Amino acid sequence: MQGYGASTYGDQIADVYDSWHAFAEDTPAAAALLAELAGHGPALELAIGTGRVALPLAGHGVEVHGVDASEAMIARLRAKPGGERIPVTVGDFADLGVEGRFRLVYVVFNTLFALLTQAEQVRCFRNVAAHLTVDGVFVVEAFVPDLTRFDRGQRTSLARIDLDEVMLDVSRHDPVTQTVDSQHVRLRADGIRMQPVRLRYAWPSELDLMAQLVGLRLRERWAGWRREPFTAASSGHVSVYGAG
Repeated sequence: MQGYGASTYGDQIADVYDSWHAFAEDTPAAAALLAELAGHGPALELAIGTGRVALPLAGHGVEVHGVDASEAMIARLRAKPGGERIPVTVGDFADLGVEGRFRLVYVVFNTLFALLTQAEQVRCFRNVAAHLTVDGVFVVEAFVPDLTRFDRGQRTSLARIDLDEVMLDVSRHDPVTQTVDSQHVRLRADGIRMQPVRLRYAWPSELDLMAQLVGLRLRERWAGWRREPFTAASSGHVSVYGAG
């Protein structure tokens, strides 16, 4: 996908991100569990975006900071009540680019996979480890790859259908690089809108090895924010890493 960069996704989806993804995340449960893990804080969200999780977390009394490459997404955060009080660093979250240490660093909704090489993902783990307090944890929410979704390296699926709107997902898979190039396509009477997404997926065991390389270990893994047991049938995971 030519021309796709660190801020592409956020810059192009910022105005509709909250409405498009409102149904896809158990935000209250995520904020409650993250607040428990943050303890006395502070917390840092990688790819903070519009503050969909950060603002409810701050509502639990946790001091929240953020990193994001998209100024358009940050502007949406700033426009929300309380959004102006959250310090945000503009930049690639693999590098963090922040000062100090955090009791909690977290990245949600598969966003770790927005780092498009294994080396970038390992760099993110390394920088997170350097910014955790002694008792700090790194929380990753991501999907479990399911390669059976693809037929000859491709997939077209119906994401949502309403009276006035159809949402399609069109994807191409490269198993060598573990990358997926996608377009989320919205069809309406007033026109077509496309939202490009590129990601580099990793299995939970690969993430565990990345953690080990930087001195962290897996402490907990659940299938969701309500601590559902993680099993072979789980389509996603919430993994908690700490100093090993």
